[in-house]
Amino acid sequence: MLVIAAPGQGAQTPGFLNAWLELPGMADRLAWWSAVTGLDLIRYGTTADADEIRDTAVAQPLLVGAALAAYEVLGLTPDVTAGHSVGELTAAAIAGVLTPEAALVMVRERGRAMAEAAAVTETGMTAVLGGDSAEVLAALDEHGLTAANTNGAGQVVAAGTMDQLAALAAGPPAGARLRPLRVAGAFHTRHMAPAVDALRRIIPGMPVADPVMRVLSNRDGAVVNTGADFVARLAEQVSTPVRWDSCMQTMTDLGVTTIIELPPAGTLAGIARRALPGVEVVALKTPDDLGKARALVAYEAHVSDETLENA
Repeated sequence: MLVIAAPGQGAQTPGFLNAWLELPGMADRLAWWSAVTGLDLIRYGTTADADEIRDTAVAQPLLVGAALAAYEVLGLTPDVTAGHSVGELTAAAIAGVLTPEAALVMVRERGRAMAEAAAVTETGMTAVLGGDSAEVLAALDEHGLTAANTNGAGQVVAAGTMDQLAALAAGPPAGARLRPLRVAGAFHTRHMAPAVDALRRIIPGMPVADPVMRVLSNRDGAVVNTGADFVARLAEQVSTPVRWDSCMQTMTDLGVTTIIELPPAGTLAGIARRALPGVEVVALKTPDDLGKARALVAYEAHVSDETLENA
């Protein structure tokens, strides 16, 4: 069973699209989607510096556009799709809930609204790696922080004001390492409530369809069966925690055998390798990884067919 996963904000790095733009049709597709979003996605993915692509209003459309373009080139249809945070917009398009253009319009508005909400108070996010889970959550609570992402494999992302994050850094939980993230606000917390209202206003007019494959929700890892429910969850998720651990548990329950992470890949693949032993994982970091992903899926399909023949 194949899962295609889409990364969230913070995965972007300067120049990550350079090699991808050498593929036939990739530049044309991103030029069209640049018109849809009102952003030069090609420039942001090639020559823009880290500060430019850290801007929430830029990073989110860039991530979704890049992932969807790579998905088209990959040419594989998954059994399940899921996205981390803004990656849920990518998953919505893969599952047929939204057209790529509708997903990019929504992510454009999402990015703008979240950037505006983040500008109200200076906030941020810090990954807490390792440590005792109960002690980590207690430390976050002590400092008034939110566990904005529970990613599994011993990783929790704390979110709140910069003062709250500084207090956590001054006295981290025993055995835990802290890594500030390249994001511009405390996403998936109460600080993003104004962005939820902005998305709710545009949802009634959006073209929405029911998913053509299993698509998982960050809220609780559930398989969502209707487009209307999934899009409503997309709006609410902006200010509520991401439970990627629950998404991986659902993947396990469904019998996932392979996970392919779309670019800019690496974060979700790393978590999966630690949390899901026995599952084959491919991170599409460059176009050279496309052949590896296709070969793995073809091999697993062959093995499955042989198993059925011999049963």
